[in-house]
Amino acid sequence: MNDEVPSEGDFDANRNRGEFDNITPEDFIHGGGSGHGNPPGWLGPADINRARHQMPIAYVEIVPVRTDDMGRIAQVGSLLRVSDDGSIERTVITGRVLFHETLREAIARNVAKDLGDIALPLLPASLQPFTVAEFFPTPGLSEYYDPRQHAIALCYVVAIAGDCKPQDETLDVEWVDPKSDMMDKFVDQMVNGHGRIVRQALAWAGV
Repeated sequence: MNDEVPSEGDFDANRNRGEFDNITPEDFIHGGGSGHGNPPGWLGPADINRARHQMPIAYVEIVPVRTDDMGRIAQVGSLLRVSDDGSIERTVITGRVLFHETLREAIARNVAKDLGDIALPLLPASLQPFTVAEFFPTPGLSEYYDPRQHAIALCYVVAIAGDCKPQDETLDVEWVDPKSDMMDKFVDQMVNGHGRIVRQALAWAGV
């Protein structure tokens, strides 16, 4: 998690980094921390809306799972949250990659944002995503749709070892056996291509 932020003993720890001089990894994970407020690269509503209309936005999409003692997927998690129009939707963990943030930091921060600080995600050894999903704001252009933006999402399966306490806009986290009939029901409730991503995750994991 320290890829971008040096420890005191690093050979280049004293190198000037401008606005990042006093930033720690926790600032990226928690969206603040260390008394600095939001880290550099955290855009306000007007700025992110402008960017969304001008360029693709990088995202990570995370399928949370719980594994058994042999490392096999025993449960798949899904989130219930309030959508932009006020309705309740089922989805997985998604979030932007911030400026100067590594992919590992983005994964950890977005898990903490939705599941809480003690979810204890086991970050993947490899940053190779199991798929890349390209969301378009135009319906029918692809299997993935996001009315707000053109988003490119790197998709990961991440095991959760700790306790989940829904945060932010997440109302609840529900876990289901991937081989049960309820799994199909949950996936069918995920719209705009997120259900397809979950099916790809299970196929990639050999479930």
